[in-house]
Amino acid sequence: MIMENIRVLLADDHQLVRNGIRNLLEDEKEIEVIGEVSNGQEALEVVSRLLPDLLIIDIRMPVMNGLDATRKLTASGLPTRALILSMHDDEDYILQSIDCGASGYLLKDTSKEEFMKAIRVIYKGEKYFSGDVSKVLVSNYLNVKEKKVPQDDTSQQYDITKREKQILGMIAEGAGNKEIAEQLGKSVRTIETHRFNIMKKLRVSNVVELLKKLDEEPGLK
Repeated sequence: MIMENIRVLLADDHQLVRNGIRNLLEDEKEIEVIGEVSNGQEALEVVSRLLPDLLIIDIRMPVMNGLDATRKLTASGLPTRALILSMHDDEDYILQSIDCGASGYLLKDTSKEEFMKAIRVIYKGEKYFSGDVSKVLVSNYLNVKEKKVPQDDTSQQYDITKREKQILGMIAEGAGNKEIAEQLGKSVRTIETHRFNIMKKLRVSNVVELLKKLDEEPGLK
């Protein structure tokens, strides 16, 4: 029985990363990389033209990030499924990916065996999350089940997550990215991504505007 190729599109703003993923996938006879893009907007444009089976996409990219692209892909109704491949193991990113409609979430340090397994599982119409990611999902489910802590109206208005609100409070106290990263046990890049998303949600373009927003709406912190 001849197996159809799994047609894959890669979306990552780092050429070296895309090269590495392509080299891994090209070793598998039934997987075909049909294209590469460097941001979410390009990913959506190519998906609409080529209709790949799977979009392997990073979260942090210019023009349009992976979460927004995945959300728009899901809303489009196109058959292409999204697999998030990210360096971020942060709970907020994982849960946002699920909300956006991603069919899977893997960390970039995953093994080749698990990577290939995820691709094949998602191709069959199922979902796949690595062990560490699954622990986050289970933990979140149990926490919600045991006790729901409602956000204040201001946080809900801007769709601010629990982690983002925590970071906003630390920013208001004058903490920088490095200090916040150390206190939360995350990388500086993860905190930078959170700040980017926060500023986008609050529609501010710099720290001065952000601090002013926090003064005007104390419910955010």
